Amino acid sequence: MESGVTERAVVRAAIVATAAIATLLAGCASIIHGTSQDVGISSSPTGAAVWIDNAEKGRTPLIAKLARRDNHVIKIQMDGYQPFEATVTHSVSGWVWGNIVFGGLVGLAVDAISGGLYKLTPEQVSGTLAKQNVMIEQKGDGIFVVAVLKPQADWVKVAQLKREALGPRSL
Repeated sequence: MESGVTERAVVRAAIVATAAIATLLAGCASIIHGTSQDVGISSSPTGAAVWIDNAEKGRTPLIAKLARRDNHVIKIQMDGYQPFEATVTHSVSGWVWGNIVFGGLVGLAVDAISGGLYKLTPEQVSGTLAKQNVMIEQKGDGIFVVAVLKPQADWVKVAQLKREALGPRSL
């Protein structure tokens, strides 16, 4: 009878230990690399405004902590320059295999809900802002075009505007 009690105690201890290990390993990726990820954002020239998901976050260079479970739209803007836009996307992380092996469906579910299952790419966003040399604006019935009169040496001429002689116009 004593060996039966000892055997039961060992089985219970094994079940409790297995449950404890499974609980600890559930959400393995969430524990290992968290539910958010740092993404570096830089620009040339530096000091440009950074917008992430339509919210201003600061100026370049910047390290943003982004939720792993979502895709993110990053906009880099500076007066006098054309804006830069990039999308940071999430994809399944390699830690999913640890969940399948050790955490089972519980671990997989925890990481899928928390976002720990994913990784963000790219990990670094770098935008080169081009000078904005032409601006077109519509006001009322008119369209205004503002252009830079001094071209840069590397520009290629693509057209030439002609002046019309002043005189009566026919419709």
